[in-house]
Amino acid sequence: MENFRKVRTSEEEMPLPFPDLPPDVVEMKVKEGSKIRNLMNFAMAQMELKGRRQIVFSGCGRAVTKTITCVEIMKRKLGGLHQVTKVRYKTVLEVWENQDSPPDGPAQNLTVHKNVPSICILLSRDPLDPNQTGYQPPEPQHEAGEDTLRSSAKGLKRPLPPPREELLPKKLQVQVSDSPRGSGTTAGQLDH
Repeated sequence: MENFRKVRTSEEEMPLPFPDLPPDVVEMKVKEGSKIRNLMNFAMAQMELKGRRQIVFSGCGRAVTKTITCVEIMKRKLGGLHQVTKVRYKTVLEVWENQDSPPDGPAQNLTVHKNVPSICILLSRDPLDPNQTGYQPPEPQHEAGEDTLRSSAKGLKRPLPPPREELLPKKLQVQVSDSPRGSGTTAGQLDH
């Protein structure tokens, strides 16, 4: 394979694995090089500003983890979203070109079919069938001021325990001898 270089990659187009989706549902196709900030800005605008009730995130191969990250961010920001997750395999077609093919002859190409894992996640403001495989109910809403274990996810930190006396630094008394600038002796404290 060292004499070949990849010239083209294409994914097999597959219908979304969710029945009864509205025809105008937004599908966020997450790619390996997609920027999460860009994906989230668009998705949040669709759900908040345009009032969409459902959105689908999909990704395959190395983009699966980024797809899940986007879904978790959206669930945290909006709250109350029902989720259905479907995992499947998708065929990816790669075309490789031979670098050592003769200049006067036809280019020698190699076509590789790969089955890569793929994920599709439906988020919905409306309730979904809880009996379908891959369903997750919305996380319970917490009241304002309620002390939760997840407060660190909101940027709050747990308070540190009060310091114990034996762990505090010891203070030393130091005698400074006569210096050329001044006269007399001064006492100072140093921490170590």
